[in-house]
Amino acid sequence: MGNIFQCCRGLLSFFKHPGDPVQQGAEQSPLLSSEESDLDSLDDSMINPSTGIANPALEPEHFLFPDIILSSNPAGEVTLVEPMVCLLVSEEDEAQGDEGDAREGRDRCFSEVETQTEVETQISAEVQTQTDSEPEIQTENDKDITTSTKVKSEMEKNIKLHEESAAGFVWPEQHQVLIHPSGNGSERTEHFGAERKSNNTHEDFQVKHELSDEDPGVFHVKNEIIHTDELVDEPIFNKTHMKDPENIKREKEDQDKSGLQPLSEEEPLFKGVASGTSEDELSNKRKTLPSDGEVADLHEDKFTVQIQPPGTESFDLQVSGQMSISELHQVLMDHELTCHRSCFSLQLGGAILDSATELGSIQGIQEGALIRVVEDSYSVRDVRVHLRHVRNLLRSLDLAGRSLSYLSLFTRAHPGSDNMEKDSVSRSPPFYILPGCKERRLIPLQPIRDDWKPLQCLRVLNISSWNPPPGNRKLHGDLMYISILTMEERELSITCCTRGFYRNQSTAFNFNPKPAAPKILCHSLVELLSQLSPSFRKNFAALQKRRVYQHPYECIRAPVQVCTWVAPAGGHSLDCVTAEETAGQIRGWNEELQRSRELPRASLQERRRRDRRIFRINSDFVAAAAQGAVSMMEGNVMPLNPGEPHHLHIFVWNNLFFSQGFDMSDHYAPVGGDAAAHAAAMCDLRGVQAYASVDTEGLHTLGTAVVDYRGVRVTAQTVVPGLLEKNLEQIVYGSNDNGKTVFTHPRFLDLLDESSKSLRIQPHWVLDHSGSPVELRSAISTVGIFGSDGRPYILDLLRTFPPDLNFLLSAETQQEVPAACRSFGFPRRHRHGLASLRPQLVEAFVQHRYELFAKMASDDLGHQFATEKPEEPQRAAEQKRRNIIWKACENVGSVSDSCFDIRFNPDVCFPGVRFPSECLPDVQRQRRLLWDAAAFLLSNQIPVVLRDCLDHTAVPMDGATLTSAIHQRGVNVRYLGAMLKELDKMEERERLSHVQRISISEVITRSAKHIFRTYMKDVEPAAFSAAVSHFLNCLLSSSSAPVPDSCSDELPSRRRSRRRRTQSDRANVPTSSLWAKLTSDDLWIRIKMEAEDYYHYTFKSESIEEEIEKHNLQKISLLRETSIKTGIQLQLREYVFECRHKPAFSEDDVVNMFPVVKHLKPTSTDAAGLVQQAQLAAQQGFLRAGVDLLGRALTLFSSVCGMLHEDVSMCLRLLGRLRYTLGENDDALVLQEKAVLISERIQGTDHPQTIQDYTHLALYFFAGGRWSTSLQLLYRARYLTLLVIGEDHPQIALLDSMLGLVLHALMENELSLKFLQNALTLTSKYHGAKSLKHAHSHHVLTIVYESKGEFHLALQHEKEAYIIYKNQLGESSDSTKESSEYLQRLTDQGMILQRAIRHVASGKPSASVSPPRLPSHPVILQQLNLTCGITFIPPSEKELRAELNERRKVQTEDVEYQLLNQNGNKQQL
Repeated sequence: MGNIFQCCRGLLSFFKHPGDPVQQGAEQSPLLSSEESDLDSLDDSMINPSTGIANPALEPEHFLFPDIILSSNPAGEVTLVEPMVCLLVSEEDEAQGDEGDAREGRDRCFSEVETQTEVETQISAEVQTQTDSEPEIQTENDKDITTSTKVKSEMEKNIKLHEESAAGFVWPEQHQVLIHPSGNGSERTEHFGAERKSNNTHEDFQVKHELSDEDPGVFHVKNEIIHTDELVDEPIFNKTHMKDPENIKREKEDQDKSGLQPLSEEEPLFKGVASGTSEDELSNKRKTLPSDGEVADLHEDKFTVQIQPPGTESFDLQVSGQMSISELHQVLMDHELTCHRSCFSLQLGGAILDSATELGSIQGIQEGALIRVVEDSYSVRDVRVHLRHVRNLLRSLDLAGRSLSYLSLFTRAHPGSDNMEKDSVSRSPPFYILPGCKERRLIPLQPIRDDWKPLQCLRVLNISSWNPPPGNRKLHGDLMYISILTMEERELSITCCTRGFYRNQSTAFNFNPKPAAPKILCHSLVELLSQLSPSFRKNFAALQKRRVYQHPYECIRAPVQVCTWVAPAGGHSLDCVTAEETAGQIRGWNEELQRSRELPRASLQERRRRDRRIFRINSDFVAAAAQGAVSMMEGNVMPLNPGEPHHLHIFVWNNLFFSQGFDMSDHYAPVGGDAAAHAAAMCDLRGVQAYASVDTEGLHTLGTAVVDYRGVRVTAQTVVPGLLEKNLEQIVYGSNDNGKTVFTHPRFLDLLDESSKSLRIQPHWVLDHSGSPVELRSAISTVGIFGSDGRPYILDLLRTFPPDLNFLLSAETQQEVPAACRSFGFPRRHRHGLASLRPQLVEAFVQHRYELFAKMASDDLGHQFATEKPEEPQRAAEQKRRNIIWKACENVGSVSDSCFDIRFNPDVCFPGVRFPSECLPDVQRQRRLLWDAAAFLLSNQIPVVLRDCLDHTAVPMDGATLTSAIHQRGVNVRYLGAMLKELDKMEERERLSHVQRISISEVITRSAKHIFRTYMKDVEPAAFSAAVSHFLNCLLSSSSAPVPDSCSDELPSRRRSRRRRTQSDRANVPTSSLWAKLTSDDLWIRIKMEAEDYYHYTFKSESIEEEIEKHNLQKISLLRETSIKTGIQLQLREYVFECRHKPAFSEDDVVNMFPVVKHLKPTSTDAAGLVQQAQLAAQQGFLRAGVDLLGRALTLFSSVCGMLHEDVSMCLRLLGRLRYTLGENDDALVLQEKAVLISERIQGTDHPQTIQDYTHLALYFFAGGRWSTSLQLLYRARYLTLLVIGEDHPQIALLDSMLGLVLHALMENELSLKFLQNALTLTSKYHGAKSLKHAHSHHVLTIVYESKGEFHLALQHEKEAYIIYKNQLGESSDSTKESSEYLQRLTDQGMILQRAIRHVASGKPSASVSPPRLPSHPVILQQLNLTCGITFIPPSEKELRAELNERRKVQTEDVEYQLLNQNGNKQQL
């Protein structure tokens, strides 16, 4: 880490001269200039270029970030595929790119962390499709086969359905997808041949695409990309859930529907396949997928064993050969029949099974093998583990320490209702959800759930005061004593001995260890209490029963806890078991991490095992780092250098090294001092992730995490063996003194050669301290050392990426600055010199330069071939071609003169670096290249970001999603001011008002966060809550002069207590502190200065109230963003910001402050490759192949990361969309429901992705006939959107359109019109009054008005729709013709109605008037699909006939196969 060597130097000086006085300098906080999201933030979206590039330098293996598919448009925008590989750190520092991860870091002891990851690994086996007996297994194709009569009727039914509605792919609402809805066509692409193996549920893995463009079975997708935004985790069963028959049946159905597939031993990946890949190319690539035999071998790895607990009947449990005994041990601790046990061993055939052994490697293990659970003797540690396990069981339904999920509150309220649920739920929403309501309620964010009511089994479970046992009792086996108060108010004194638990005769004042009557000894404390306390037995059984009805994803402890920014006020209960817990066993973090990276990775199984090990260790490390940082900041850890100033203290805790984000020994003085030291932490974390992603064998990096807590940045790292004991001369590569001394080493040069290609780092020469040239293949600040374990380590990776010359400490000569940079007002002086370009920008710039290179070379070569004379010597012609390539390479800045190879020298602008004279021309070329990249960001990428928002490719809803959108294009958050200025120049800026509003909100909250860091520096610990509430009052309260709360818990002195204190005395208690002198005006002035200095954006308003009113900002949204960024947790209540006489916040409203953790995010690259293949297959129209690939990716992700993970959520979401496309609505619903649960648990209940998932789930519920449930989900999504961003947003237009249609289906027309009219207004604003979206909004209103019989209004809206269709699509388009016919029908109905009215008025008999058309489910579903951007192409008669013939053929083959099997069985009999 950047400070680690400075810490070592300070320690050595301190130990050598402990008596020297400490120089107490002025403490300058870098938080005055905290490096913002450009360096602090980390993005999961990495760039991945396409294959098919002639130049070797652009081959995929040379790219670190494989997410960009190269565009064929010269100098055009980059076509992004959603990120599959998390190649950067999980969290955006200032950006908070992933709120779920950013808000992690709850204290978790080691055993809890390890327990969770082991359980998740087991669940991966449960998620995979279970292997049953051969006759019971059918492939998906087999399930669709019926008799010829059924096929014919099914085809007729399909034809009718196709005429009524479309089952299409759920793409983002701005896209339109043209899809052939019939699933049989895709099935035909997966024809397996005559021989069918009924015991293989994954035959369709071997896919043959031999269909022509006219093949009716191909789904035609129109240049669309499946967005794989998020990812998730694996299913874990609780103890009661795993034995319940209904839940087992439900989980088996879920597994069958989820499409989970096992993986082959070897899985080659597609890297950067262009979207234009032909069917033949795709078919060739699919041949790399596992064969049926490989899949069968893996599938046979799953088997069922019998578990025999002591004293009860055995039960069956499905396991996997890759499961270790320790993982099986944890599964049994979660099983209903064995959950009360923790101290036991497993035996097979009388032999004890080693905990580290995998089941597949045990001799004698087979289907039906009997594994016995054998009770072991307790030790003191085992007793503590058992007590903690019992405590966790008793609190398994408590909210404390859990990330929340509320989906079941809306989806399981009426499980027994019919399909339409017409009277099950109130259809009228709360008033604060209705269009036009300005009130934003906070309490509904966390609604009350009936199943979360407390269920108490014991009053007190306490460690007895008689501990530790005396010596004579230890000789009798006593380990510990505990005191228990039951619900019957009965006090029990329990002895924990080596054989178990029994009640003794001790009281509070009398020690008597003899057993009490009745003399009962139980191996489990739960068993003992069940016999001693009837209330415990009853309540514990009820607790277990309640857990049965929870979804497994609600019960799993998330690997990374999400700390919500609001929490209900709750009491604090006595918990001495937790109080007795310590940090757990001291672990050798570095050794564990490096050994896991050294595991073999030749085969797929080896890589899966290695990835899983790395993920588990990293998860444990992050939890320990967060716990250590909190303990350090709270003063619970002794610093190694207590004589130094507090802000320079360093710590070693649990074999982790902790340092604070301040400059030690003026190491960062040349690049900005404390500001640079603060930014260096995140820069180094990004560099560690980059090198870890390259994964060079033999090159080692440190485990790293960055924790922001109470305004202080703390860096946690694993300790290099020997680093703190040896002298600093062990550096063998790089420089640690800003270039004064430089070293190199041949081994490091070899190891860094591969990573320099992927990271686009140019190998270069610099001068060392003696003036001799030294070769480097990284930044000069990158340090290489050999640890005492002999491993080569690289540290200080803060300058891995190229510097951003737009932000410099010193102004550059204007001749060197491109005109594009000068036009934006750059370069600008920055507060530190560590500003760097994002890796996405580097790859986009390289792509742009390659397109220029290809165009120049192809034009010149074409001219050369055209003018080449036949008599010209071949050598001369070849030399001309070489000259052309050389010229093209020189023009684009390639480091090679024979091929395209763009690389950057990270040291060309670093102060103190000297270059040999012969390298100076190359240094100048590198400077020009960096300036070109900086100009490319301003002139190309910022407009591309705005274009993405304009065409709704990106729809940001809050700061996190805005940051993700601009990072995906390689734009740093420090360019927000430049982006806002560019937005103001656009003609269509009104359509981007939501982007402007979010950007301004982001500038305000980020600037406030910078100030909050320095603000908290002067706060004494006793006044934290008062200081935080005062800061929030100054920021958001309308009170004229917010006065800080007096410290209510502070006891007055004895002298002051003798006299009566006046109100003014109480108000002036804390005013002596600097933080208490802050006022609203002062804070706004500082925010304006910070915004101008850092983001280069000028606020012209005189107060924040004026700025909020000017841009229509929401104070509740600003409060949410500020709390998430700073780690503040507030009480869940309604806050009144507009009150002029009373501040909005009090110190009691500050519930907690949680650490905001940024860390590495390892994942499975094999699974990421499968997701990319699935995307490409879906783009080609092979949807069934995409389902197969995603199922296998899901299996791999879940086995590596566990079920509660972003990658798993992404796979479930995509699988649900594909299933919905194939018409499998029930399957899509199950998958999407899991995705929503995971999003709530790992990203937060109010995260924008959770809102999107709710929206898609509502569509699937409506397609399944559960209209009221769909309505409630849409109400929930609208409430969350209003809370996050407000009503003026494109997402509200989508939600209101869907709400209007669902309410229309429920015959709530008046309420429907409110939402549809608001949707019409927003659609006109954000999509344009002439857009097809606006025409569709008019058409939907026409449908509702027609059903009400208001033909005049219906005609008015349909005329508007017809005009738009005619102008945009022409008169010959289907939409225009349908609208014209609809207009004619409405006109006729209106005339009939008018005549009838006149006849009635005149008393004449009139013809009967047809009643208004009632809404039908297919029609409404079709409109919902169109609202979500799905267009249906009905199949032709020829296509339907081909599908029918194919199904008949498949059915005939199956009948023949079944007859052959029956004849064979008869012959055997």
